[in-house]
Amino acid sequence: MKKNIKVMLVDDHSVVRQGLRLLLELDDTMEVCGEAETLTGAVAVCAEVAPDVILLDFKLPDGDGIIGCGNLKRQFPQVKIIILTAYADDHLVTETIKAGADGYLLKNVESEELINTIQAVHKGQSVLDPSVTEILFDNIKSQQPKKEHNLTPKEVQILDMISVGKANKEIAEIMKISDKTVRNYVSNILQKLNVSNRTEAASYWMRNSDLE
Repeated sequence: MKKNIKVMLVDDHSVVRQGLRLLLELDDTMEVCGEAETLTGAVAVCAEVAPDVILLDFKLPDGDGIIGCGNLKRQFPQVKIIILTAYADDHLVTETIKAGADGYLLKNVESEELINTIQAVHKGQSVLDPSVTEILFDNIKSQQPKKEHNLTPKEVQILDMISVGKANKEIAEIMKISDKTVRNYVSNILQKLNVSNRTEAASYWMRNSDLE
C-alpha cells in the first residue's frame, strides 16, 4: 500500500522522535518525512519536506506550542498540526486551538489512538484528547477575536516583531531606537493588551493581527 500521509516530528528529545518514527512507520498509510528539535528548525524543515501533518511538542527550547502553531499556520496554512504533550491544562489547550492546532493529545496516548488521530486530522477532522470534547473546538473556533485595542502604529510595529521572535536588541536596531525605549514600548503594549508577558502578547497578536 502506498504511504500517503507525510508526518513531520518536532520534539527536542531524540529518543521521543526515534520512538515515534518507529511506531508511525509500522503503519502502511504514513511515513516520517522530517524531524526538528526547535520551532525555528520546524519552519525550515517544513518548507523543505512539505508535510501533511506535524506532531508538535508543546514545550520547546525556543518557544511553546501556541507560538509554534501560530507561526507554522501563518506560513503553511495547509499543514495539519497535532500537539503531542504532557501538559493537560485547559488554558493551554484553549490557547493552542485558538492558535490553529488541529489536534491535541497527551503523551500517554495509546499507539492505535495516535495513528487514528493522525489519519483523522489528515482528513480534515479536529481531534482532542478524550479528556476534552469536540464541542470545545467548535466553541473556540467560532469565537470572534477582540476587535478593540489602542495600540499606536509604533507599538503595532514592535508587536509584529515580537510575534516572530525578535529580541529587544534586534527591534532597537531595526527601529533605530534605544533598548530602553523598546522596553518602555513593550511595557505599554503588555498593559494595553492586559497580558503579563511577551508570549501572551505574541499569542494574542497571532490571533488578532488581521484586524489591522
